[in-house]
Amino acid sequence: MTEDRQLVSRALKGDRRAYEMIVRKYEQPLTNYLSRMTGERETALDFAQEVFLKAYCSLASYRPAFKFSTWLFKIASNHLIDHWRKKKLPTVSIDQPIEEKDGPVMPQLADPGPSVVRRFELAEIRQRIERALEAVPEALRELFVLRHVNEFSYEEIADIKSLPVGTVKNRVFQAKEMLRRTMGRP
Repeated sequence: MTEDRQLVSRALKGDRRAYEMIVRKYEQPLTNYLSRMTGERETALDFAQEVFLKAYCSLASYRPAFKFSTWLFKIASNHLIDHWRKKKLPTVSIDQPIEEKDGPVMPQLADPGPSVVRRFELAEIRQRIERALEAVPEALRELFVLRHVNEFSYEEIADIKSLPVGTVKNRVFQAKEMLRRTMGRP
């Protein structure tokens, strides 16, 4: 956290490498979050660039009393909200073929793992979870992803989404319960 504050301070003084270090540190978690929320890797990459640009342009408004990651993900969350307001994103099922000009193609999911069998098992589990997540309303899904994928604390999520901590906990619990029911687990 102190490192982030120092990097922000250096970036505000014109040190481009400092901001580049911030981008490198948060690029993967931010892209993963955006990818899960949009369902499209390319869109997530574009959004990540836009979020980092917005963050850079607003760097002077960052308050060091708060975690930089919370501030950055708040910008990302607002970017998603703006996008959803403009256009309802179509969802793509990961187990249904996508029509391409050369005919239907099954989506490919990268899933590195220790063995072929384990990768297959993990892919099956991931597909079930992704399908189940599609059934969870966006507002609940976003909080679930922030908590269980990006591993933010309830307090950090409350800051990102401008919600009371109790509301965040309740909605994450609701999302888990919906997933549990959808996946057929007691």
